[in-house]
Amino acid sequence: MAALLQVEGIELAYGDVAACRDISFHVGEGEIVTLIGANGAGKSTTLRAVAGAMMPRRGRILFRGNEVTRMRSHERLLAGIALVPEGRRVFPFLTVRENLEMGGFKYRADKAKTRMLIERMMDMFPRLRERSAQRAGTLSGGEQQMLVLCRALMSEPVLLCMDEPSLGLAPLVVLEIFKSIRAINRAGTSVLLVEQNARYALETASRGYVLQTGAIIASGSCAALKQDERVKEAYLGRS
Repeated sequence: MAALLQVEGIELAYGDVAACRDISFHVGEGEIVTLIGANGAGKSTTLRAVAGAMMPRRGRILFRGNEVTRMRSHERLLAGIALVPEGRRVFPFLTVRENLEMGGFKYRADKAKTRMLIERMMDMFPRLRERSAQRAGTLSGGEQQMLVLCRALMSEPVLLCMDEPSLGLAPLVVLEIFKSIRAINRAGTSVLLVEQNARYALETASRGYVLQTGAIIASGSCAALKQDERVKEAYLGRS
């Protein structure tokens, strides 16, 4: 399987404090790959580096064979990397439709394309169609998560980076979100998933990496990670 994304030995820091060190992993074409670990393990920091919101001190990031290590986030978006941030972060005073239009900014000169993409998003989540004229800040948490996911998809990314999509959501909404992630992947989009709920993550992805205090301590197929004693003890519990 060809590598779509390659992260090679990156070190990430906030000021003088190192947050992640010697992080290396890859995402293949058409894969869902997950990063799991406890709070503070460095998962979201790593994802921010992939999306261009944080620059590594060392190492490099390649996308489709091209180095993007120093590219800004808007440049990576144009290249095909989109981020669904933690905490949803809708534009609260804009309507649902206006939020989606913001996500399709790269197609702003093509009104027909933008309308077609919005219809596709609303077909995916009919509740967004029902609330298309409603301000995004008044939506429920689950609806806001649907909206930020669709806002990211409006750019037609090749790689979708998702940060804690289950955070703070009701179990039924979480199931709907993860069902959508799998459908998005089947349609051809690769996914890099950061998720604290290891059970959901390992059931959704094909491969995974386990982070602990800023370093990768285990990796492999999700089936193998489910049987790893460290993963079972720390994240899955014992049946």
